[in-house]
Amino acid sequence: MLFDGASLVLYMCGFVVYMANIVKGLRVVSGGKYDVKLVEGEVAVGARGVTGGEEKLLGRDDSLKVLAASNTILALVLVGVLVLQTGQWYAERKQTQEIEQIRKDKTAANKANGSTQRAASAKKKA
Repeated sequence: MLFDGASLVLYMCGFVVYMANIVKGLRVVSGGKYDVKLVEGEVAVGARGVTGGEEKLLGRDDSLKVLAASNTILALVLVGVLVLQTGQWYAERKQTQEIEQIRKDKTAANKANGSTQRAASAKKKA
């Protein structure tokens, strides 16, 4: 459950990064309209000291940097999902091996107890 929940959280982070930065960045790059509003109210707040009340749009270089950083973040998030899924597979495999070992040990112990009980009962009869 822990691995699945963490994977879901990483998927959601990846989706948010994709929708918030990559889609908008690809629209800007493919349209070639830098320093222009994309859609009603889409502005770059927080870039280079811009506060919420001001409107300052990103230029070509900054748009490409944001797009590259977003792609890197998305790649790392998806690698994190792969690592979590591999960890889950390993944990399940290890647990299965331990359960099989315990069963083998119990079976061997039962057989040993059964043979000693038979030997004891044979001695009592003799």
